[in-house]
Amino acid sequence: MTDYRRVKLEGGTYFITQVTYQRQSWLCDDLPRQVLRQAIQSVRQDYPFGIEGFVLLPDHFHLLMSLPEGDNDFSGRMRRIKGFVTRRIGHLPQFQHEPNLSREKRGEKYVWQRRFWEHYIRDERDFMNHLNYIHFNPVKHQLCEKPEDWKFSSIHRRRMRGDGKNKNISTEKSHSVVTHLFRGRE
Repeated sequence: MTDYRRVKLEGGTYFITQVTYQRQSWLCDDLPRQVLRQAIQSVRQDYPFGIEGFVLLPDHFHLLMSLPEGDNDFSGRMRRIKGFVTRRIGHLPQFQHEPNLSREKRGEKYVWQRRFWEHYIRDERDFMNHLNYIHFNPVKHQLCEKPEDWKFSSIHRRRMRGDGKNKNISTEKSHSVVTHLFRGRE
């Protein structure tokens, strides 16, 4: 197996992509979506992080995660989020598959791809490029015609705050976006 090294800088912002096992399309279903919301809320209580951008698609999600100063453990947060979801829904029939020796040896369920992808955000331009990628991802996957048509996206929160189309990016970390994102636009 390839030895994958992650860039870990304290207080950084990271673009993260997490994919379901074999790209199964279940993330936008009611129960998994609610459990993922609970997982993120729970992890944020013990290991704070900001959500600068987010989109939930049927088989993956993208997250712009900002860490507190002096903290670089985005991997631990993702491990806890994935573990929380797996413990709550991993027993359901849709997650039962033919045994995979590698997964069985590790005691892994068939909920998530083993690893996630991350990219360290270098500057405001990089931030905006990834935020736009997040918001346009449902259009790219032909799930809607315009970013604002997709209900599981941070684009609605950013527009309500007035920073959806300008360069003044808020790094506000105290306001919880989780409930709004997973409930969907009403």
